[in-house]
Amino acid sequence: MTSFHFQRGYHTESGSSVYPISGDPTKSTDTAITAKASLPRPTPLRYSRRLMIRSLFVLVVIVLLAPRAYSQTTVAAPAWPKPKPTSHDYAKWEKTIAGFEEADQKNPPPKGAVLFVGSSTIVRWKTLATDFPDVTVLNRGFGGNQIKDSTHYAERMIFPYEPKAIFLRAGGNDINAGWPAADVFADYQAFVAKMRQRFPGIPIAFIGLSPTIKRWEQVAEGNRLNDLIKAYCEGKDGLAYIDCRTLALDAEGKPKPELLDPDKLHFSPAGYRLLVEAVRPYLPK
Repeated sequence: MTSFHFQRGYHTESGSSVYPISGDPTKSTDTAITAKASLPRPTPLRYSRRLMIRSLFVLVVIVLLAPRAYSQTTVAAPAWPKPKPTSHDYAKWEKTIAGFEEADQKNPPPKGAVLFVGSSTIVRWKTLATDFPDVTVLNRGFGGNQIKDSTHYAERMIFPYEPKAIFLRAGGNDINAGWPAADVFADYQAFVAKMRQRFPGIPIAFIGLSPTIKRWEQVAEGNRLNDLIKAYCEGKDGLAYIDCRTLALDAEGKPKPELLDPDKLHFSPAGYRLLVEAVRPYLPK
């Protein structure tokens, strides 16, 4: 036998059933109807207003918070100029210098070579030996270094080779790190003094800085360094400044992209060919 459960309710005069809100059957039909009617039903118009108010509230929040969020996440501090450093980390190159020493033990380089030292322009100069076939050259550049690094490690990566002449290309990383041109020039003078103390009268040529696309905002400071070193070398025996500031520029004074690597910082093979011709006249006979 099938059983059915019916919910107790009351019928209105129109024939519709109304069930007590409280579940109390003793309440009158009028009370039940009134209770039911007191529960408001959102109309489409009322819903639209609520949605519009919420949307406006969200929009106001976005407008108020967006500038703060943009300033905190999107706008970064300029990469340069940087504050002048208060110290320098020489130890980070220890592994690189140890690598030179290990290579020298396995395959001792000849003494009396023309030594090229400095930063990444020297490191990436892979055709150095073939570019100057009539001269014995030795490459001891290490990318990212500053002039003071070559001075600091001279006893281990310059003096043992007893070079015939030294070509130095560095200073760009110094300026990029925040060192003013005057400080970098002082480091250059310290480099020359240390070399001349060990090898009196040794020819030292500074390969001047070249403007690049990536560090275009540093061109003026780089040229200040160029000017300081150029003036210092004038009239001094054995010191030379090789001007490269226009080497990779077009007629409007902007770097030619085809003369730079895709990183917009280093020379491309075509750029190195120009550098070879700029350096060649300064090689010892």
